[in-house]
Amino acid sequence: MRPADLTATAARRAIADGRLTAERLAADCLERIAERDGAIHAWTRIDREGALAAARAADAGAGDRPLHGLPLGIKDIFDVHGMPGERGSPIHRGRRSETESLPVALARQSGAVILGKTVTTEFACFHPGPTANPANPAHTPGGSSSGSAAAVADRHVPLAYGSQTVGSVIRPAAFCGVVGMKVTRGAVPLDGTMALAPSFDSLGAFARSVRDLDLLLDAWDVGQTADAPARPRFGWCRTPLWELVEPGYRAALAAMLGRLTAAGAEIVPLDLPAAFQPMREIHRAIFTVEALQSLHAEWAGHRDLLSPKLRDLLAEAEARPPGELAAAQAEAASLRERFDALTAGLDAVLAPSATGPAPRGHDFTGDPSMNGMWTLLHGPLVHVPQPVAVGDLPLGIQVVGRRGDDRSVVALGAWIEAALHGSAAAA
Repeated sequence: MRPADLTATAARRAIADGRLTAERLAADCLERIAERDGAIHAWTRIDREGALAAARAADAGAGDRPLHGLPLGIKDIFDVHGMPGERGSPIHRGRRSETESLPVALARQSGAVILGKTVTTEFACFHPGPTANPANPAHTPGGSSSGSAAAVADRHVPLAYGSQTVGSVIRPAAFCGVVGMKVTRGAVPLDGTMALAPSFDSLGAFARSVRDLDLLLDAWDVGQTADAPARPRFGWCRTPLWELVEPGYRAALAAMLGRLTAAGAEIVPLDLPAAFQPMREIHRAIFTVEALQSLHAEWAGHRDLLSPKLRDLLAEAEARPPGELAAAQAEAASLRERFDALTAGLDAVLAPSATGPAPRGHDFTGDPSMNGMWTLLHGPLVHVPQPVAVGDLPLGIQVVGRRGDDRSVVALGAWIEAALHGSAAAA
């Protein structure tokens, strides 16, 4: 196994034990990018010299930081000092960041080696960039954190930053076959990060093992490491949009639930009350209007440089009646409280991560219907990949937690990962 193939946890252990240096790990990741990114197009900028210098500094310093010596990719909506920050749009071509976003600063302070910037869709929205899916390059990697998901899946880096406003972490994680997490909204401030819809914008990340997420949560100072119960109790929610889920994925989900039950989980049906039925529409009402507010300068001054998809979305926002945003915000707040009460007897909720495997083609990043409803509720989300694909395309399952339960959701995700991959259930 070459260093670039190691998970973050395994690489950190190897560095701590003296079996691997941060410089060798960074150099092998850079070599992997040189070998593969001509086909995958996950990166917008590689800082080779800066990364190797940071790795040498890590080797010369104390090794007790959470991300010590670990290469990290940064989605191109996070400012990284001195690097371009073009946000997936020609409007910002040539823009360079003079400051550094707080999530990036936290990563540096925790010992991460930043390799560069990864591709985002246009303004972290729906118009795709050039990235291909490593599982099958003829298919989309999802979005908007397309470059980060693909970079982790293709072994360019063990960890990468993403963000989620609708489904921008969970869906690309599902499509590319990697672990993805969206933290509780507001758990990590996003200072220095492009805003899209502040009511939902949340930090996220990609990894190749669920427990790798604990390293990131340590770096972000979110909660304390947790263990899953020996026999977790999950609610299985087919969601109000079950008819959108493809038959092959339905069968795969049923098989996954069977594996979890055999490993000791109790799984009970969770049917959301009628008040939850319009979650997708409530999310869209807030998302579109706040996106228009965030992108007002681009809409007013550079409309011709926006993609047709984004122009349509912002025009939809302009046409919404006054007062709709406030009403939708009130409904969303009520649903968050009701969800916490509804799930009080459960360790977490399980749900589809997408409507099916990654669609063929690169002009559509996939249907986000299985994502926005959960992002509306502000809680942590983790996608756990399944080892069995449909054809050559990955699948998996989404773990939905209550607000603030980030560490518990990671522990439960690790339990699920062990069960799905044939290991003994781990508490």
